[in-house]
Amino acid sequence: MTISVMIVDDHPIWRDGVARDLSEHDFDVKATASDGDSAIRIACAVRPDVVLMDINLGSTSGVDATREITNELPDTRVLVLSASGEHDDVLQAVKAGASGYLVKSASVAELVDAVRRTAEGDPVFTAGLAGMVLGEYRRMADLPNVGDPPPRLTERETEVLRLVAKGLTAKQIADRLVISHRTVENHVQSTLRKLQLHNRVELARYAIEHGLDQES
Repeated sequence: MTISVMIVDDHPIWRDGVARDLSEHDFDVKATASDGDSAIRIACAVRPDVVLMDINLGSTSGVDATREITNELPDTRVLVLSASGEHDDVLQAVKAGASGYLVKSASVAELVDAVRRTAEGDPVFTAGLAGMVLGEYRRMADLPNVGDPPPRLTERETEVLRLVAKGLTAKQIADRLVISHRTVENHVQSTLRKLQLHNRVELARYAIEHGLDQES
């Protein structure tokens, strides 16, 4: 199936260039937006598979827009595409619901691969940023945590969750467990529903907080 995309950036030349690059690689660029408010409104109207989101957008930031879009459209994934690779920007975007974070120095090939993987549900980060995010989650996991007991997961769901926390893609998990890619996706979606989470990044955080990434 063709992946539908929306591009949000306040620089028209950059925005149009990304739209052209993705269109040339058979993506369906449904819409573009120049600010956070219009991004939220247009995304809710066109319901793209992936939103490419800049961070610095004016009064309504890309982080705020990401939070609104992921809340309103749980089937739409947000991939941040920003000039900033700052620690705080990355963490704020992920906490707002972004599935990944790519810096604008990425090549067209890297961007195309990142959008495809994001549409498939994989967390995608520029090299070095994924480790930073997981490191922050590990730090938070060391803090006292009081709450309701976690929902019961099946043995296979737990196994898939453990591999998600280790950073494996759905394809790698399928190969490791000798099951189909679709079966992996079914387990991931079931686990997301049970844990009331939105994406694989949040799944990884949950697994780390519960020590699953440390198990063999």
